Amino acid sequence: MSHRYRQYLGLVAAAIAVTALSCPVLAQSAGAKKAPASAQSASERRSPRSELTGLSALLNPEDCVVLLIDHQAFQFANLHSHEPTMIVNNVIGLAKFAKAFKVPVILTTVLEARGGKLIKGLQDVFPDQKPVDRTYINAWQDERIVDLVKATGRKKLILAGPWTEMCVAQPAINALGDGYDVYVVTDASGGVSREAHDMAVLRMVQAGAVPITWIALSGEWQRDWARESTIADAARILNEHGGASGVAFAWEMQLLGGSKP
Repeated sequence: MSHRYRQYLGLVAAAIAVTALSCPVLAQSAGAKKAPASAQSASERRSPRSELTGLSALLNPEDCVVLLIDHQAFQFANLHSHEPTMIVNNVIGLAKFAKAFKVPVILTTVLEARGGKLIKGLQDVFPDQKPVDRTYINAWQDERIVDLVKATGRKKLILAGPWTEMCVAQPAINALGDGYDVYVVTDASGGVSREAHDMAVLRMVQAGAVPITWIALSGEWQRDWARESTIADAARILNEHGGASGVAFAWEMQLLGGSKP
């Protein structure tokens, strides 16, 4: 290999090295220029004091209205996302908590003559309240139901019902568009399959709804065990519907001398 050819190869290698070294620098420089715009858009999307954070983001009973949709025999017949008896237990527990905290509750059925009446345990919580029977799959298209919600003057809408993918998702998305803050009680709702339920919850979350469980909701409403006006009812409902949590609570009350062994 001639001396002149070796010099040529050296120059080529040097040029390649300079190019390789400059690429990351250029990329970093470009990234640095784009970073402020990206950071700005993120800041615009969600400020540090978002409505979804802080003490004010927790639910108060005074701000809430509950809409329980179609807990009927037909709806439970093809419910496979959860054990049906758990949904029955949970929605009755939710209804009892709402009644104890004086939260307005609206009951609905769809095609009651064919789909069956509201399950007895839930109707027993509100024996004098007749459910609004309708034909719409989307309860929010029934003006009677929307008017009942509006009449409460409350903007925190709590939803639960079977099936999640139809009778809950449709009114949730609809009500969000009307300016309501929607919370979906996922363990008092259920779908025809686990996937159907989960995809419905994901779609509602994407639209802006907040998923919550019935015991989590009751905890936000109670907020303080020193809240004497509701603690007796809260303890009773947890004992009746709280599963292992209810058993543990009953044991704790026994140890504290709050009840006889």
